[in-house]
Amino acid sequence: MEWQGEGSVMTQRKHGENAVILTVLTRELGILSGMVPGGASAKRAAMLQPGNRVSLRWRARLEDQLGGFSVEPARARSGLLASGVALAGVNAVTSLLAYALPERDPHPRLSDATEALLDLMDEGSDWATAYLLWEMRLLDELGFGLDLGSCAVTGRSEGLAYVSPRSGRAVSAAAAGEWAPKLLPLPALLGGQGNGGIEDALALSGYFLETRLAESHAGRPLPAARARLVARLTSPRDASAS
Repeated sequence: MEWQGEGSVMTQRKHGENAVILTVLTRELGILSGMVPGGASAKRAAMLQPGNRVSLRWRARLEDQLGGFSVEPARARSGLLASGVALAGVNAVTSLLAYALPERDPHPRLSDATEALLDLMDEGSDWATAYLLWEMRLLDELGFGLDLGSCAVTGRSEGLAYVSPRSGRAVSAAAAGEWAPKLLPLPALLGGQGNGGIEDALALSGYFLETRLAESHAGRPLPAARARLVARLTSPRDASAS
């Protein structure tokens, strides 16, 4: 078994004295892991930082084996280390992907969205909203997507104010009636009426990450890196830096 292409580093962990087990995100194969001999050396440490783009050749004797990587640098994203909030961002993205996606299950649209988000983080652009939309893409790719385009009751797109915690569908203020206290608020950032910025929007995506992905799908808590990023993005000092 052999594959050659590019991917972005997600995680690495030491294996023995000198090797590492490297996990990358590729467009063609999704999450892919393999052993990198000598990957623990100081010389390779910078290349194998999470978020960096690398050129890879993966080989394994059998399809279900871990296999091994030959790795060369493709594009460093040094800006991911330039600020605390950028570092928190890449840690959240890589942790969630490694947590949520099975090995060798390709999601090309999610891969493209991830590369675009990492580029924004690397450039130092305002990427908080892009990260929120990336979380929504992650839910959608795993079959837990929300339907926020029209009211679940009336079918209309006007006056949307809530989201059903059971169906993930939007509900208008007029249609909610006495059920409103049991519904989740739909922030303006995601198409709802009224205000509601990044903090409220991340609370909504976080609710469905917890209840659908963590509880129903993975059966274990979300990576702590996600909560640390939300805390940074919603603090007045760090939100302005993102």
